Amino acid sequence: MIGTGPFSAFVGWRGHAYLSLLMRLYLGWVFITACLHKIANPAMFAVDVATYQLLPLWAVNFFALTLPWVELFAGVLLVVGLRARAAALLVALMMLSFLLALAHALHLGLDMACGCFASAAAVDEDPISWRTVVRDAGWLLLALYVLTLDRTPLGLDRWLAKKGAVTHA
Repeated sequence: MIGTGPFSAFVGWRGHAYLSLLMRLYLGWVFITACLHKIANPAMFAVDVATYQLLPLWAVNFFALTLPWVELFAGVLLVVGLRARAAALLVALMMLSFLLALAHALHLGLDMACGCFASAAAVDEDPISWRTVVRDAGWLLLALYVLTLDRTPLGLDRWLAKKGAVTHA
């Protein structure tokens, strides 16, 4: 029978909203923190992006100018709980692309910092490694948890739904 059993009980657990709130606040803080140096120093971030050797040079500046604002947008949405699942999807997609970029850089043997929270000049402080991949994979899992199990997010989504202004997809 559909809708019964331990899996359905797990999916329907009311505690997901509270656990997801903690995850959303943490992920939101991570993304807001990560975007600040990139917004303040777009030229340095463009060098970080180019160092990965993934994008054609003509796309590096656009990417370096755009990505930090997407990170800020997603981070703020996660923190305030507005369109939280859509923000979690955005974060999951970014994390997946970051993981692919890290794996590519490690495969090439590049000696660099990830550029996540500081520029590539900080290679001595935060060199990329498989630890960086594990960290990012953990953030991906948190985003996927919020995306799949946070059916009634605590925050503006829930408040607006009570007001009758928002419907959840």
